[in-house]
Amino acid sequence: MKTVLTLAILFCSFCTNAQSEKDLEGQVEKLRLALIDPTEVALKELSLASLTYGHSNGLLENQDQFIEALVSGKSDFASITFEDQVILVEKNTGIVRHNLVADVVEGGKVNPIKIGVMLVWQKEKGSWKLLARQAYKLP
Repeated sequence: MKTVLTLAILFCSFCTNAQSEKDLEGQVEKLRLALIDPTEVALKELSLASLTYGHSNGLLENQDQFIEALVSGKSDFASITFEDQVILVEKNTGIVRHNLVADVVEGGKVNPIKIGVMLVWQKEKGSWKLLARQAYKLP
């Protein structure tokens, strides 16, 4: 009987983790879409007030700076795809790694970029929120 109970608990734990990963994957997709078509409401809903957002050039932004850069058009993405995405969930923390492939509009010209990104998400009141992001140049 103990073995059956142990297996049932492990199975339920696996199902919960799989659902958390699926929920987090949905939030990452919402973030991708919000980067292309940014609104203050959407970006605040997806991120924590304590957000630290690191760019591949070393620039760090807080939540307000991150949102302002996107909403004002200072950071302007014409398109974005996430490649080779991997999601790891451990309790209320999620780590997402992917390669960001995008067309960035700078000075009226479209420039392609490909960078690595690590996102750290925290589950707050049942919803995943972006806590940290660090981009890095790929070799």
